[in-house]
Amino acid sequence: MSIKLFDSELKVMEVLWEKGDLAAGKIAKSLKVDIGWNRNTTYTVIKKCIAKGAISRYEPNFMCSANISKEQAQQYETKELIDKMFDGSTEKFFAAFIGNQNLSKEEIEKLKKMVTKSK
Repeated sequence: MSIKLFDSELKVMEVLWEKGDLAAGKIAKSLKVDIGWNRNTTYTVIKKCIAKGAISRYEPNFMCSANISKEQAQQYETKELIDKMFDGSTEKFFAAFIGNQNLSKEEIEKLKKMVTKSK
């Protein structure tokens, strides 16, 4: 499922991914503590996520459930980044990533294994 989520929407999704299905009021309480949002802000963002299909709402108590996993959101965002900044080239992305990192030998070995495993 490819749904573009903005930073504010990702904050709501993070709560659901971490805690599972929650009432909107509990999401609002969590985000008030974490980032200082008021209830109306949280409810507005939840409604945007529902409209996009990222969240389902059910009763009782305006319960919210994530329709996409964190991994699906990460895959979408990664593809968007590679398409936008690296002309769709995964090779250019990795070259830029590796070129700007001080990777340890252990990290390099892990990356090699991941690449080999993906073949």
